[in-house]
Amino acid sequence: MNIRSHIGNAGIVAALVAAAPAVAQQADGYWRGNLDLNGTSLTIGVALERAADGALVGTLDSPDQKAFDIPLSEVVADADTLSFSVPAIGAAYSGTWDAEAEAWQGVFRQAGMQFPLTLSAGQPPERTAEVEQPSLPDDWEMPGDDAIRTAITDRLAGRPGAEMIVGTVEAANARTISSDEASVNARTLFEIGSMTKVFTGLLLADMVLYGTVSLDDPVESYLPDGATMPRRDGRQITLRNLSQQDSGLPRLPDNLSPSDVTDPYADYTEADLLGFLAAYELPREIGSQYGYSNLGVGLLGYVLARAAKSDFETLLQTRILDPLGMEDTAITLTPDQQGRFIGGFDEYMRPTSAWNLAVLAGAGGLRSTARDMDIFLKAALDPESPIAPAMKLTLGETRQWPGFKAGLGWMITMAPAGEVIGHGGGTGGFRSYMGLQPATGRGVVALTNSAAEPSAQDIALHVLIGAPIAEAKAVPEAPTGVDRTEVELSQQQLDRVTGTYRFNPDLALVVTRKGDQLMAAITGQGALPIFPRSETEFFWRAVNAEIVFAEDNGIVTGATFTQDGASSPLVKE
Repeated sequence: MNIRSHIGNAGIVAALVAAAPAVAQQADGYWRGNLDLNGTSLTIGVALERAADGALVGTLDSPDQKAFDIPLSEVVADADTLSFSVPAIGAAYSGTWDAEAEAWQGVFRQAGMQFPLTLSAGQPPERTAEVEQPSLPDDWEMPGDDAIRTAITDRLAGRPGAEMIVGTVEAANARTISSDEASVNARTLFEIGSMTKVFTGLLLADMVLYGTVSLDDPVESYLPDGATMPRRDGRQITLRNLSQQDSGLPRLPDNLSPSDVTDPYADYTEADLLGFLAAYELPREIGSQYGYSNLGVGLLGYVLARAAKSDFETLLQTRILDPLGMEDTAITLTPDQQGRFIGGFDEYMRPTSAWNLAVLAGAGGLRSTARDMDIFLKAALDPESPIAPAMKLTLGETRQWPGFKAGLGWMITMAPAGEVIGHGGGTGGFRSYMGLQPATGRGVVALTNSAAEPSAQDIALHVLIGAPIAEAKAVPEAPTGVDRTEVELSQQQLDRVTGTYRFNPDLALVVTRKGDQLMAAITGQGALPIFPRSETEFFWRAVNAEIVFAEDNGIVTGATFTQDGASSPLVKE
């Protein structure tokens, strides 16, 4: 987890100062807790206050990572529940009030992972020399190759197999830098994950300028006959809503049930997507709040391809990639490209699968090289390039949210020398970030084949604007795999353990039976099959997890859920 990836700075976002809450379960005030990230503990602070219109606003601090005042959105609280999103780092929190503990008991979600987080009333950290807000220099100059190489080498120490390459452009000059011992070069292919969303936004802008679509066209008008989109208060979700991330759609569909979570989107089909959209009910007004959604931008790529009577990859190749000469940016790799595609590692530095985003490819399906990304950065900064008109539209259509602006595919923040336009990416074994600063004519991209954090974004922002580089601690030891010795049980034996098991009032695991197969679904996620090791012990094949059910006089009353070595008690309803 890299909370420091946000460009936290007093000159970028105003600090919000709050004291401990006056009355415990009133959300206003400062709350503190600790995230346990596979053996590494991070202190988290959340400052909440009422705006002039009565709405709750706030920021998040991570003093251990020297990250402060990261803006929150979608802050909702009452006497019993608290929830908020952290758009800049792609995270969210939801919790319920524990009167006995006088704390919010909940779950912090980021990058597809969930971590328990209890928030208790506290005081903001003093901004001493050890934890003071980092300030960005007013006259930053990009570091030389040796300094960048040292930063890369230091980051990769203790991560055998990991590689990183940084590409920069300045005054139309491009360079790529890797470590001295690197086995990668400017033509090595990496997954770029959600950086793909920038290309999907550019494709939308290009098609608007070409007259194929309009930003305010309803998404539903581009779906197959008979397919429907969720609506609210008579309003329809538009193409603009999908690209600017205010559609009201969730981050991921709840019918995403991968057979292999190391490649989680591969078997998600068009039928699955359309089925989800037909059944989903929007939780808030369309356009009312920012809510980062892989589903939304994946859907955007899908409908743009339908509007053009093409497939997403061919459309992107024809309209954006080929005109720029980006020969090594693709979803489907040629044999030559596959030979230059580097394998990825998960957060424990274990080899992991490449991702196939299938119908949601517009959200994160691209692979690319440092060379191609340098080409893109130069074109994005050049007012005469083939993509200049589309770039202008992506940055001209923006919405202001706390601490940042959302363009068509871009996230925009302020730095002393001018706006930073950027986007990061992450898949199971890769991390990436690209940023532009038009006022200085500079751009940077960082690509790495490891999900270990901190990863690429802080180094890229250091090179671009002088942001601090986060301290890289030892990669945690991978948890022991669960015992997957399967036995056969009768349907009656399976039925004994079906039901709803609660982590807390807002988070549950629901176990159901489909024929001879038990399925388990955690709130907000799709159901996955579980398999018996005994009458009370079951395991997942798709993830490193197991559940052991507890009995009292032969009646199942609860369970213990364990994933990657971390256990949580469950109470049966």
